[in-house]
Amino acid sequence: QVFTFNTIEIKVQPSVKVKNGASMSIVCHADISKSTNFQLKHNFTIFKDGKLVFMTVSDKEDAQYGISMARSSDTGEYECTVEAGGKTKSSNSLHVWVTGMTKPILTAEKKEVLEGEVVKLRCELPEEVPPLYFFFRKIKMNSTPKEKHVFEPHRNFSVVEFSVEEGDNILQFDCFGRRTVKLEFEDSVYSNRTLVTVREPFIKPTLNAKPSSNITEGDRIQFECSTVVAQMRDIEIILQKDKTILNSVRDEKLLKYSTVATLEDSGEYLCKVEQRRASKTTKLNVVVSELFPKPILAASVSKLDENKELTLSCSISGFRKANFSILRKNSNGDMWLRNSRNLTMRVNVNDTGSYICKAEVKGIVKESKPVRINVYAPVSKPTLSVVSGLPEVVLGKPLRLICHSVMGTPPIKFTFYKGNEVKKIVINDTYATFLDENIRLNDKRGYKCDARNNHSSGMKTSNILNITVIVPIRNASLGSIPYGEVEDGSETVFLCSVKEGSWPIRFRIFRKTDHEVLLFEKSENADRVMWRKEAMNRQDTGTYYCMASNRANVDVKSHPITISVILAAWQKGVIAAFVLIPIAGAVTVTLWWFLCKKKKAKGPSMEMSGSAVATNLTSEKLTRQHNDGDYYSGSGYIEDTENHMKSTDESKGPDLESAEVEYTEVEVSTLDPHREIDSVPIHFPAPVQKGTETVYSEIRKS
Repeated sequence: QVFTFNTIEIKVQPSVKVKNGASMSIVCHADISKSTNFQLKHNFTIFKDGKLVFMTVSDKEDAQYGISMARSSDTGEYECTVEAGGKTKSSNSLHVWVTGMTKPILTAEKKEVLEGEVVKLRCELPEEVPPLYFFFRKIKMNSTPKEKHVFEPHRNFSVVEFSVEEGDNILQFDCFGRRTVKLEFEDSVYSNRTLVTVREPFIKPTLNAKPSSNITEGDRIQFECSTVVAQMRDIEIILQKDKTILNSVRDEKLLKYSTVATLEDSGEYLCKVEQRRASKTTKLNVVVSELFPKPILAASVSKLDENKELTLSCSISGFRKANFSILRKNSNGDMWLRNSRNLTMRVNVNDTGSYICKAEVKGIVKESKPVRINVYAPVSKPTLSVVSGLPEVVLGKPLRLICHSVMGTPPIKFTFYKGNEVKKIVINDTYATFLDENIRLNDKRGYKCDARNNHSSGMKTSNILNITVIVPIRNASLGSIPYGEVEDGSETVFLCSVKEGSWPIRFRIFRKTDHEVLLFEKSENADRVMWRKEAMNRQDTGTYYCMASNRANVDVKSHPITISVILAAWQKGVIAAFVLIPIAGAVTVTLWWFLCKKKKAKGPSMEMSGSAVATNLTSEKLTRQHNDGDYYSGSGYIEDTENHMKSTDESKGPDLESAEVEYTEVEVSTLDPHREIDSVPIHFPAPVQKGTETVYSEIRKS
């Protein structure tokens, strides 16, 4: 008994979109293939939105889930699963939409309320499934309904409150619901209408003005506001004009307010009666006629010099019988000057300000518009200076100037000139600044400034200010003579120079070893400075550099140079003498010992042969030295050799004095005095000349 599921199908009858209240069926069909015709039990399960709604067991390959009256809550995704013989297969999902929502039910907490109270409403969709939207309406005769809406994600009802306002008497309320299906909105029908009756806690107030709402300035006007209330508790009456509260009473039915009418009292008055949330208002328009117009203050002149005469006059157009006073306005209050229509005075700078006049008729006081009077003191001669202090500027840097006038009534007009060219105009109180960013090296034009105000004396001009342009130091360098290596004890000259820069220039020379040491410092009206170090020693070896600066306050550093202090020539000679003299002495002693030994061994018969040998040795020695290229010449060395030879001859005694003398002619080349001596020289007591010459060497026979 072999079988297999081909497909599982789900469908809805009569269609996937069903009207609310109609019947519908969800049909599940299993398409199965069998090896033979055998009986098979099928377990049918139907889900809606993932929740089990129907289950049955059947021998047939079809199952039906019937709904006699479909509701909007039956809208959703349906799926069928079939299990048979240990095998299970599911259908695709099918969306079913039951159109039309159930009618909502609306209930009101109270059927009768007072003005100022609230009406609490409850709207319910009993057969619908959240999330849902609820819409409430407050319907009043001859007015547009007021709506409120609430979203309920987890319940199928909602509660709202509507306030009862002034003028509400008979109110009707209804509601409807809304849901979302496949990104589409669906609304229910409106609910039943609920009727709510409104009672007044007090009647609308009455507002009157006595003697009339049309009066003249100076007349007294009285306002009365009254109402009739059911309960006096918490009742309040308020009188307002332009949102300003003029008077109020509490727990009373009548309010009174009295005042002398002015033009400013014209306008709309509001009487408001309040009790808890309830409120009623009444309005009254009042017109106050003008008794006399505002006075006008006139000045003989509005801008004048100090110590000049000023006349102020106050008048009312078409009206002469009034009490006049002239005052000066002040931040601490108006300052009275005179009770008169006219005022004449000689002014000074302190009289600058605003003046007004007041006129009084029948207790009504009116004030004129203020008149501004400006009294000017002449400006003093301005001073022009550099903000930084000194009349100089570094080339490439901006120059900031300040023009200041000690005396003078502001505003003052300052004008800056460079040469005869106007550069800037500034209006300020006592000073002004000017920034010149175009500074050139050969700019010879001076600066000046003018100052003037509204005084009749006119303009004052400062003295001409000449500016020194300072050129910054550029390209400092350091040199020395000799350069590089310096003999110990010798003099060294250092030269520090700059390529460009304004005088005076401050030169400094440093030596840098483990730390920097200032060796020399001097200010010069020149672009270079020389410093002599008379005696250099080994401690002066190191790196040297120089720094140059001027009033531009920028230190410019040169490239460093290295000085090495070496031994002097005489020091090298002393060292050579200490090395060579012992060697020469040792050679002389050895030669003397060798000759004495041979004399004793061979006797007199060897005199001639010894002479010949000595001659050959001498000639061979000179020839070898000439070929090796080791030469030395100099009178000091020859004198030392002669003295040495004399002392050696004297030490030999009478035996050497009796020996025979032979003369050998030898060619000698001039030697380089600066070459070092590789071998010990043989001293010849004979005259030495430059070039090739004949040398007679005395060779004593042993």
